[in-house]
Amino acid sequence: MRTDQRRPASVGRVFASFAAIMLVVVAAMGVLLGTSLRSGAEDRALSAARVRAQIIAASAIEPALDGHPAAADLAPTTIRALTTVTDQLTAESQVLRLRVRSPQGRVVFSDDGSGFTGEIDDEALEAAEGHVEAHLTRLNADDDDTGAVGPRAVEVYEPLHAGGSVIGVLELYVPYAPIAAEVQAGYKRLYRDLTIGLVALYLVLLGLTLTTTRRLRQSARGNAYLADHDPLTDLPNRRAFLRDLDEVAQDATQDGGAVAVIDMARFKTVNDSLGHHNGDALLLALGVRLRAAAGRDDLLARLGGDEFGIVLPTVRDDATAERVLRRVLRELGAPLLLSGIAIEPEASAGFAMIGVDGADATALLRRADIALSTAKARGAGVVRFDPEQDHYDPERLAMVGELGRAMAMDELVLHFQPKVCLDTGALVGAEALLRWQHPRHGLLYPDAFLPLAEQTGLIDPLTEWVLDHALGQVRSLGLPKHARMSVNISARNLGQQQFATRVLDALGRRGIESSRLVLELTETAVFADVQRATAVLEELSAAGVAISLDDFGQGQTSIGHLANLHVRELKIDRAYVRDMLTDDRHAAIVRSLIELAHNLALTVVAEGIEDDETREALRELGCDEGQGYGLARPMPAAAMIEWIKRHEVEQALR
Repeated sequence: MRTDQRRPASVGRVFASFAAIMLVVVAAMGVLLGTSLRSGAEDRALSAARVRAQIIAASAIEPALDGHPAAADLAPTTIRALTTVTDQLTAESQVLRLRVRSPQGRVVFSDDGSGFTGEIDDEALEAAEGHVEAHLTRLNADDDDTGAVGPRAVEVYEPLHAGGSVIGVLELYVPYAPIAAEVQAGYKRLYRDLTIGLVALYLVLLGLTLTTTRRLRQSARGNAYLADHDPLTDLPNRRAFLRDLDEVAQDATQDGGAVAVIDMARFKTVNDSLGHHNGDALLLALGVRLRAAAGRDDLLARLGGDEFGIVLPTVRDDATAERVLRRVLRELGAPLLLSGIAIEPEASAGFAMIGVDGADATALLRRADIALSTAKARGAGVVRFDPEQDHYDPERLAMVGELGRAMAMDELVLHFQPKVCLDTGALVGAEALLRWQHPRHGLLYPDAFLPLAEQTGLIDPLTEWVLDHALGQVRSLGLPKHARMSVNISARNLGQQQFATRVLDALGRRGIESSRLVLELTETAVFADVQRATAVLEELSAAGVAISLDDFGQGQTSIGHLANLHVRELKIDRAYVRDMLTDDRHAAIVRSLIELAHNLALTVVAEGIEDDETREALRELGCDEGQGYGLARPMPAAAMIEWIKRHEVEQALR
């Protein structure tokens, strides 16, 4: 038995690219921090020189002036005091040059006799105003009469004070090298620590990225597997089956083969009488038996519900295909126990021959399904497709005609089922559900007539009728302003080029904002014609209409397609919701779907909520909205109006 083992694309290249980007970012951080530290070293040198100048001015120069303004006619005692100070400072290499300037900026004392040219520096005038000026320079850089340019220094102009007034300016040249050496010694340690820190940061980020990449790879593999497999039986799903069937049908070396659809009799009875968990147990057991009965090259799938598919690529004629399928049905029909009750499953099969009955996977599967319908009607077990089977019986043809008149005769009605916020309980919307009040058969549900509408072209006017009447009820029902109306659409609707225009026309005709409409479609409807469906959905989404993917989780939709379908809402299939409290696998699926939807910024709606315990469990998992019998059953418009009024009162009292 072959299984599809397509591997998800490797993310190693993405990891390598991200690691390189992180390396560049960390290196850039190091360069920026290093530049900042170097700039900080210069700032610290200037600050240290200012402090030294302030100390010298206060402790030596101002006392030497003894409160007298600095002037050209300094007293001899003052000159001697200043000379003593400067000799000591230069001998200790604390300063390279010391000058005293008058409040007018002229040099009145210089330790080396320089600066008496009468030139007045702007910095000296600023200092005379009480401002401290300091900058990096070189000795003699501004003095043309003092010889060659000397070492680097910090030039400081420090105001000299006495009695609260500026009596002069101290011009000081502090050697830069000792200050820089002291500062750089500290910064070398910082550079080392910074380098170690950045390397550690990069390694941590690299480790986190590697761990995340591995998890993403595992998640991608899991999602790819879920996209192609039925979560209950672990068999390939319809999407994978159609793909593999198409490969077999298009294989030029393939000569013959058959495709069959197998359906279980009275499965609904098992579900209704023994509970859904026993129904799932039956399907699981049938999946195991089908694997055991299949040949090594056969392809298997659960197509949905109680239908299974099998491709027999090695059979070459009808008789062999029928013989193999009868053997498979016998093995499926062996007795088994469900909750202590012995069950003898009965199955029917319809098959079509690859090449003879078609070379297109969809057409072959449809023809096998037609043969299955004949097998079930005749109780024949196994039936091969015959073109004569592909037609309607008189009763069905009569109902098609009646359905066409039902819209004009007001026999169609809408029921509405509320959708509520699981966190607050607020009403967030309602789903419009079509019913047919048949004059002879009574109230008919959609599954009794929608398949006919799909196959005869009546689905388009029927959908337009539902859309128009549902939008017409938005205000009359009394829905809150934020609440939205949901309408179901089909694959045939999406195949119509003007469908988006008709939807927008209906909104305009009823005067309803596009943001208040939600169009619900099944995964199968999308994949009937992905390219055209995507174009229609894009146009509707751009206009503000929300798109909801109904019955999500049955495995038809590739995870990779979700981002391209313009979907805003996912509705988790009721098959997983109804028994999530008793089935750990279904609970895990619900949890995964909620996380997936939220990661894609989608709203999550749970269908089939039947009790408060399930509702609370979904709320704790972060599910946004819900609907189901445990919240409210579908109801006619009049009952919906009363329900909304009661609900608003209950919400106000919370």
